[in-house]
Amino acid sequence: MKPICTMISIRHLSKTFRNPDGSANTVLKDVNCEISKGEVISIIGPSGSGKSTLLRAMNMLEPPDSGEIWLNGENITAPSYPLETMRRKMGMVFQNFNLFENMTVMENITCAPVKLLHLSREQAELQALALLKEVGMAHQADTYPSELSGGQKQRAAIARALAMQPEIILFDEPTSSLDPTMVGEVLSVIRHLAKLGLTMLIVTHEMRFARDVSTRILFMNEGVIYEDGTPDQIFNHPVHSATKAFVNRIQKLVYEIDSDYYDYYQIHTSLGRFCIKYNIADKNDLVFALIKEVLFEHLRSVRPITVRITHAELSGVTSLDIMVADISVSPLDDKARSSLGAQVRQIIEEPTTRGFRVKLIV
Repeated sequence: MKPICTMISIRHLSKTFRNPDGSANTVLKDVNCEISKGEVISIIGPSGSGKSTLLRAMNMLEPPDSGEIWLNGENITAPSYPLETMRRKMGMVFQNFNLFENMTVMENITCAPVKLLHLSREQAELQALALLKEVGMAHQADTYPSELSGGQKQRAAIARALAMQPEIILFDEPTSSLDPTMVGEVLSVIRHLAKLGLTMLIVTHEMRFARDVSTRILFMNEGVIYEDGTPDQIFNHPVHSATKAFVNRIQKLVYEIDSDYYDYYQIHTSLGRFCIKYNIADKNDLVFALIKEVLFEHLRSVRPITVRITHAELSGVTSLDIMVADISVSPLDDKARSSLGAQVRQIIEEPTTRGFRVKLIV
């Protein structure tokens, strides 16, 4: 068995910000963590739990108030440690890309290696082209950022971080600024980097991605690391109730429909927002079509009806529940089952304590 090589040691890290009214907001509270070479660590947790601040403290963009960060045996938080040297070793990919708009993709990637690593222009461009091929962007080398999609900008930003040949890369919610249709292309690149053995810390709200790509998960809450373990431990056997509640999040929309005069435009709008927020925009049209079909074709004479859309973030399962009170048998006939069954993955029909539920897994 190969010995574990500790790359980063975080010791008693704390950070407090001052609110406009002068009150204190402590976002990191005595954080301790050891990171080994080759680990892919996803940091998850609710908004405001300190995830992004931890990454920014590690890169000294938000210097900690107390504590130390050691990188390969050197204290990078020491006042005498040169930040330029630290940032060569620890690259960072931001939410909002931070590309130079007046430079082409190639110029964005070659600028720092030429100035800081003292590569020749030819060496830097050869390296940049190889990296752009890795992220599927070689054909956009001479393009300006304003001409790129969000996903392309983020892939270019990843190539730029790799160009400095860092020992570790920090990803601060790399998909949070993207249209849902572009999230997959960026996550695919990060998955590829993980297979290459690059050491990475990733702040993410993509639970399935975190589970699939990571060797280790940190769950942060209230400024501390609540739980630290393998993906199996965190997602399937969490110790703390806060961890369990977070990873098992089920998002939902509920509509109580008592007549045909319900505002269906409002359903369409809120459903669209829901699907975009939870990265299931590809299911929006199907779910809305199913709602209309059930309400106006198969169950036209049945009112009131409760319609509920649920999405389990971890499993990725989206379902449409149609619930009718005070009945004990399914309201669907064979024709309805045949029509709906051709559009969904599964139909589940089951009695409830209040009536009957038809669940359509989409």
